[in-house]
Amino acid sequence: MTYALPRLREEIAYIAYHFHWQRDEILDLTHDERRQWVTEIARINSRMNEGG
Repeated sequence: MTYALPRLREEIAYIAYHFHWQRDEILDLTHDERRQWVTEIARINSRMNEGG
């Protein structure tokens, strides 16, 4: 299965922006691991935006 390059770039940028991880570190993650981190970052952001 191939993964759409624009989506991969979006995930890399999102994780790098929030966690300050290097591109290669993020690319070393599996697809599932990247998706889990994206989900966790979104959860943290939502909680912070709600004041919690």
